[in-house]
Amino acid sequence: MRIKKSVSKNSVSYSVIENVRDINGKSTTKVIEALGNEQQIREKHPGVDPEEWARAYAKKLTEDAKKKSETIIIKHDPNRSIPKGKKRSFNVGYLFIKSIYHQLKLDVICKNISDKHHFTYDLNKILALLIYMRILHPTSKKGTLERADELLESHATEKQHMYRALDILAEESDVIERAVYNNSMAIVERKTELLYYDCTNFYFEIEEAIGLKQYGLSKENRPNPIVQMGLFMDGSGLPLAFSIHPGNQNEQPTLKPLEKRILKDFELSKFVVCTDAGLSSHENRLYNSMGDRAFVTTQSIKKLKKHLKDWALDSSGWQVADAKQVTTDKKKKRWIDLDDLKLETDTQVYYKERWINENGLEQKLIVTFSPKHKRYQAAIREKQIERAQKKVNNPSQIEKKRANTPDRFIQSTHVTKDGEIAEKSSHTINVAKIDEEAKYDGFYGVCTNLESTPEEIVKINRRRWEIEETFQILKSEMRTRPVFLQKDERIKAHFLVCFLSLLSYRLIEKKIDESATCCEIIQTLRDMKVLEYTNEGYVPTYTRTDVTDKLHDVFGFRTDTEIVTIQKMKKILKQVKKQK
Repeated sequence: MRIKKSVSKNSVSYSVIENVRDINGKSTTKVIEALGNEQQIREKHPGVDPEEWARAYAKKLTEDAKKKSETIIIKHDPNRSIPKGKKRSFNVGYLFIKSIYHQLKLDVICKNISDKHHFTYDLNKILALLIYMRILHPTSKKGTLERADELLESHATEKQHMYRALDILAEESDVIERAVYNNSMAIVERKTELLYYDCTNFYFEIEEAIGLKQYGLSKENRPNPIVQMGLFMDGSGLPLAFSIHPGNQNEQPTLKPLEKRILKDFELSKFVVCTDAGLSSHENRLYNSMGDRAFVTTQSIKKLKKHLKDWALDSSGWQVADAKQVTTDKKKKRWIDLDDLKLETDTQVYYKERWINENGLEQKLIVTFSPKHKRYQAAIREKQIERAQKKVNNPSQIEKKRANTPDRFIQSTHVTKDGEIAEKSSHTINVAKIDEEAKYDGFYGVCTNLESTPEEIVKINRRRWEIEETFQILKSEMRTRPVFLQKDERIKAHFLVCFLSLLSYRLIEKKIDESATCCEIIQTLRDMKVLEYTNEGYVPTYTRTDVTDKLHDVFGFRTDTEIVTIQKMKKILKQVKKQK
């Protein structure tokens, strides 16, 4: 601390000031205490030189401040307006994402890319901003730039630099994926002996199909061009690698190229690939029967060959799906007939299995039956039939017959008995369709080339919900679609940012032991705001909860004290950059 001497025409006054820097490094001064003019000082302290006394007093205040941590008293003037155009509220939830960003060494990765391409803009600042805002405030790239000042630290960048950075990110996408995978293993354990693969699509709010943007079967039934995203997730629930394809491409051929890249770039060789029925082509199953790889895939009972379908639906030859009762001795096995079960109350799960060899592929077919799931499917269908009946009574409501909609149960007749075109169409409930669907209630099929028990195979397959949840997080919480970019390279970069944001979120989720839901974690990060008091520090305006406590405990810093001084905030900003 030092004194400030203010000389006016009629007097000389003194005050104690201190040099301070804000968290962005801007230097300013803060008035600690006004000491008064020379006459006032002499009146209070007779016989002293005012300037010498002021210097001694400033020195004493400095020494006292070093000895103790003082309570900060902030004074407010009810008649003074706040500065016009000055932002005072900032988000600090991004600091937890920033910590993960540096633990993944994305700053180092960006530096290596910048050195390789010799551009002058700050790729690290741009990528960090894109990831933070994709989690906190997902919007367009233009919207991201407009909201950059909501973060505590300055992340200002020029628009043209952001779009140029997208081109570079697309070019280096594979390199970045491989690097963050290697770096992530120092943060959490990655279980790569089991990989899950799935595809989804994302729409564009445009009409023209060009490049990656093509008309295809939208999973959201939207009449817009789409792109496809294939994603591998490991057994830890963490995204591993992704690929982008045109929206009109068949999903099944997308698996092999990405899997080959994993084998080469990620140096993985022994793993089990788990997919749904839509991706389990004969070629993909053969491919994952090579080397030390294996597959587990859902199998539609309806699409089995007749003799296998008859075997699967046969009421005899079932066993209880209980690991304690599993035996390889056929004489000791307890065979169950489904016709003997009380389907209205039974909650057990039953299974049967057999090996099949078709077209050079040997695999085990496991079929499970759950009376509880049968009751559930029947109840859902009953409600759909009721809705279909209402539409039959009011034909104007009948839409295009899509799978899983009530309209599939409506049978429409557009001709008379004589084969003439009818003036009015007649509509009835298709009872045969209902009976055909009901045959499969409660049944579920899985194919694999593993020797594992049915219980183990079914357990592996059940975890496919995690990759489905992953896509749901991308679409809802991170609002990956609609995509507003036009160039294919920038579209790929957009999905790379979404992939890295998803990985960052999942790592935060793992570090807090999955103690909160996705919505709770992300909303908590969004709500963590502080109010700036110039030259003093930051006062939290968010609600302290179990989630905020867990985040602070795990990441080793706190922003939930009554006020976070500027000095303390600087230490936090320095700490989150450490690559633990």
